[in-house]
Amino acid sequence: MAGEPQDDCLFCKIVAGHVPATIVRETDTTVAFRDINPQAPTHVLVIPKVHYENAAELAAGEPAVAADILREAQAVADEDKLDSYRIVFNTGSGAGQTVWHTHAHVIGGRGLQWPPG
Repeated sequence: MAGEPQDDCLFCKIVAGHVPATIVRETDTTVAFRDINPQAPTHVLVIPKVHYENAAELAAGEPAVAADILREAQAVADEDKLDSYRIVFNTGSGAGQTVWHTHAHVIGGRGLQWPPG
């Protein structure tokens, strides 16, 4: 069911504390942690504590939590003293989504070209 933790979800396991992560921020609704395969000096994932497969589903089901993710992305950027950064939500395997739990990538600390790879 949408919003409920999933036993087979890596990010639900991180939220529950069953899988270790380098957590940099945590709120009542979100967890932010360093990506294990960083693509830039700052590469942090901000996830909701509730389980939705992608950003669109989260925005439809719990728009306040979707807004919390964006606020936390800004907080991560502020803590890492980034004046430029990118927030990326991948939706679907064709876009590179590999974990089916909404997550925002906060990427910065180096030049980011457009269009991305």
